[in-house]
Amino acid sequence: MDHATDLSLKSTPLDALHRSLGGKMVPFAGYAMPVNYPIGVLKEHLHTRAKAGLFDVSHMGQGELTGSDPAAALEALIPGDVKALAPGRIRYSTLLNAEGGIIDDLMITKVDDGRLFLIVNAACKDGDYAHIAAALDGKVKVGRFEDRALLALQGPDAAKVLPRFVPGCEAMAFMSSKVDRFKLPSGKGVDVRLFRSGYTGEDGWEISIPGEDGEAVAKVLLDQPEVEPIGLGARDSLRLEAGLCLYGSDIDATTTPVEANLNWIIGKRRRAEGGFPGAEKILAQLKDGPDKLRVGIKPLGRAPARAHTEIQDTNNQPLGEITSGGFGPSVNGPVAMGYVAATHAGTKTQVNLIVRGQSMPAEVADLPFTPHRYFKGK
Repeated sequence: MDHATDLSLKSTPLDALHRSLGGKMVPFAGYAMPVNYPIGVLKEHLHTRAKAGLFDVSHMGQGELTGSDPAAALEALIPGDVKALAPGRIRYSTLLNAEGGIIDDLMITKVDDGRLFLIVNAACKDGDYAHIAAALDGKVKVGRFEDRALLALQGPDAAKVLPRFVPGCEAMAFMSSKVDRFKLPSGKGVDVRLFRSGYTGEDGWEISIPGEDGEAVAKVLLDQPEVEPIGLGARDSLRLEAGLCLYGSDIDATTTPVEANLNWIIGKRRRAEGGFPGAEKILAQLKDGPDKLRVGIKPLGRAPARAHTEIQDTNNQPLGEITSGGFGPSVNGPVAMGYVAATHAGTKTQVNLIVRGQSMPAEVADLPFTPHRYFKGK
């Protein structure tokens, strides 16, 4: 039996479209999702880097916080500076537990009227919104948008394609957001929220759309000669090359933002004031350094090192383990990320990877493996 047709799995508004395009459906975070299409993961990956790929990410958790001051309220749960976030701007941050561990990572957009639009990970969304509602009870109201689709148009040609239907969007800066109209060929206008962001290291947008219009918008974009549908397989290899964390693999409740090499998300004011979960531990790590650190790992052979591969020093002493690894199509070789003892986190540090009982040479590498090509303005 095809588990992706299991009635216990949820489906996105684009489910029928995926199947009509020949998407190979697999269970993911409780949803039936396409892992790849007929051209395959490798070509999907390279097409996104060269032109533009369209991803269905409707399984992600879209929601909003409203209240008298949702920015101040949310700062009690994250280490980022949301108060200073200008309307129409986006900030990446992490929900933290009392020990400073990462409950989830999320994108926060400040809307013009002070509301916060949130996007959290699919597998964590029920827990995330329950956690926020319970922790900020009486300070904010949590709303969830279960009826919206979310598409990601990624790649260097995204800025050619989307302006055909949303004129002027090409002027948006990276990590900015606005509400606009997507003009379908039929003449119908669809209200969308655009985010100039993504999870590939490439320029592009994430597009929040009313669920009933999701398929129509997706079909129009896929009709463009630059665009191919892209599944979860290439989404994973693209983000790995870009050095971006996958929750549950590279970051989780046992890792702090400092250990995850995400110091940049901790705002200057927050470092001075504290007031977020695990602040004492995190601020001490910022001052003295953590014991372990997330780094890039480049195997020196051709064999990839997968998650949970042990990392040893050159004297065969354990240093840590790989958290994400595989073949990087754009770099034409294996790439990985993992945690090592901070003493061995320097670039070019020689390490060994224990793959199926065999020791393979590797070295600590700078992230990302492929340069980010975000649009920073003209």
